[in-house]
Amino acid sequence: MSHDVRREDGRFGQVPAGVDAEDPNAHRPEPIDVSVTDTLIDDKTVDELRQIAARYPQSRSAMLPMLHLVQSVEGRVTPAGIEIIAQILDVSTADVSGVATFYTMYKRRPNGEYNVGVCTTALCAIMGGDDIFDRLSKELGVGHDETTPDGKITLERIECNAACDYAPVLMVNWEFLDNQDPDSATETVTKLRNGVEITSTRGARITTWKQAERVLAGYSDDRADEGPTAGPASQLGVRLAAENNWKAPTPQEAADALAAARAAEGEEGAK
Repeated sequence: MSHDVRREDGRFGQVPAGVDAEDPNAHRPEPIDVSVTDTLIDDKTVDELRQIAARYPQSRSAMLPMLHLVQSVEGRVTPAGIEIIAQILDVSTADVSGVATFYTMYKRRPNGEYNVGVCTTALCAIMGGDDIFDRLSKELGVGHDETTPDGKITLERIECNAACDYAPVLMVNWEFLDNQDPDSATETVTKLRNGVEITSTRGARITTWKQAERVLAGYSDDRADEGPTAGPASQLGVRLAAENNWKAPTPQEAADALAAARAAEGEEGAK
């Protein structure tokens, strides 16, 4: 399984299974090149960024979807994208950079066509998430938040996706693939690299990462209603309630019950 080691710069980092722990820098990400000034952002993209900013009473609130739009064009958050967002929102580039480096969904290095996230938090880890990550890391030859040389796959460990009832889960471009194991995850990644279309377990056909980023910026691709939105495990509580004729109390019933409970506590305390 993956293990933590101290790198040459003094920081700790994870080394995938099969990588020599004595050479942890073998999977150290390349430094971010901030000297690159080339950009794919054109006048149309700038207009769309301004449209996003205009949706919000406080324009600064638009920063998150604006960053997603930049990624949908550039394939990452670029220095040029940061500069343009700062100008539109009338904030400093440091403000934009602070947000872009805080949230892990924003990438400062070129991202792959498919972002494959393996949940290794709590239940998913217990159910085999670490084994899935280790297998994919070995198969792809990359570590956490690294991209394959062909630019197809970026692999990362991700935090809980609120899908514990389907653990362990894989996310490809933010779409769920449930109840995974090392073999099924490897098969999925192989299909993605070979251009085979994949459909989410509980969602739409999986598009490229750039296309998914445009959706997160607020531009619909009309796939929202593809596939089921919830699976049987997520709906189990609703089904049990219907079978047993359980109903939630009305607001008044809840208030009356709370008042009665407090009155009973008062009487008990007075004894």
